Amino acid sequence: MSVAKVLLVDDEQEFTETLSERLELRGLEVFTASSGSEALELAKKHRFDAVVLDLQMPGMDGIETLRLLLAADEDQQVIVLTGHGSISKSVEAMKVGAKEFFEKPIDIDTLSEKIGKAATKRLTLLQERSAHAIEDLLKKKGW
Repeated sequence: MSVAKVLLVDDEQEFTETLSERLELRGLEVFTASSGSEALELAKKHRFDAVVLDLQMPGMDGIETLRLLLAADEDQQVIVLTGHGSISKSVEAMKVGAKEFFEKPIDIDTLSEKIGKAATKRLTLLQERSAHAIEDLLKKKGW
């Protein structure tokens, strides 16, 4: 399997730099964005196995970013990691489509494990979608 590609979205530059370095040491390919709009632009150019997303950012907040990421790619695996968590925000993020919700700080091993599971889930979803598309094509062609 290829190296998992992860997008970190957080307006705290020092945090994303540090987390990026720690995840790269664990063999992940990491991209960073400091805003929701920057994350959406990167998501147009790259397929990420997982997105780690903050909720509270200037401009477009994490919930709106989450909605737009999933609108563009319904298989996107988004892990919310925020320093401003609440039960209501957690519920809202999960209803919108986040796969996990954590508050900062998080143990790096836990986050790495969740990213690995997200990457595996995304691969499984894409393989299933491809298999269904092939089946549909074969039925249409009568083979």
